[in-house]
Amino acid sequence: MTLSSERTIAPRHRIDPRKALIAALACWSTFALFAWAVPTGRTAQFDRIGLLFWRAEDLRPLGPTWLLEWVRDLTAMGGFLQLKLYTICAVVALFWLRCRREAVLLALTVLSASLVNIGFKALFGRPRPEILLRLTEAGGASFPSGHSFNAASTYIALALAFAALSPRASVRHTLVAAAMALSLAVAWSRVWLGVHWPSDVMAGWLGGAGWSFLASALLYRPAQTMVHAADEFTDPDNRDRP
Repeated sequence: MTLSSERTIAPRHRIDPRKALIAALACWSTFALFAWAVPTGRTAQFDRIGLLFWRAEDLRPLGPTWLLEWVRDLTAMGGFLQLKLYTICAVVALFWLRCRREAVLLALTVLSASLVNIGFKALFGRPRPEILLRLTEAGGASFPSGHSFNAASTYIALALAFAALSPRASVRHTLVAAAMALSLAVAWSRVWLGVHWPSDVMAGWLGGAGWSFLASALLYRPAQTMVHAADEFTDPDNRDRP
């Protein structure tokens, strides 16, 4: 078997770039609305009501003790270390499946999303809620929620990468919907634990989701170029590979 045949990449079923751009535009437009409303105090009442919802008179969340542990476990799924470990494992799996473009695209999406979120936090510098007891440790600025932003960008990017392997639209849609649901649950957990205002997590999730769709549309060709450049570097005679 020749090197060229060993490296043949099967057809992919990636999301339509136009649909990805439409989804990104919808997410970022709503994010921009929050970015305008939060600094001007227009979300203050909404944030207070959302943060105090489902809480007892002592401001602790209603529900049994085990629920608190479950929510802490859920919020951990949006932690920086966990998400990066999931991404590394997924990138390795995609390379093993010879889906190198998808692997590179996933890595670019997740890394760039982290940088974008850091930039937004530095730009807005919103303090975290102080009106109730925080039920988990949290540092840094509050807007947008890093857990929400990174969970949405990572899980949706993971779903888009592996959905490209299936020719069945129902499978692809299910993967993306599951990723969106999981990342929304992580976002909700941050409010439940008292470390973010509702507008923080809503903007964070919208920004992360929007970034994953935007990256799918705009970073696919750069990822493909990087793969081809790596091929030419390791095997200069193999330039006609798809």
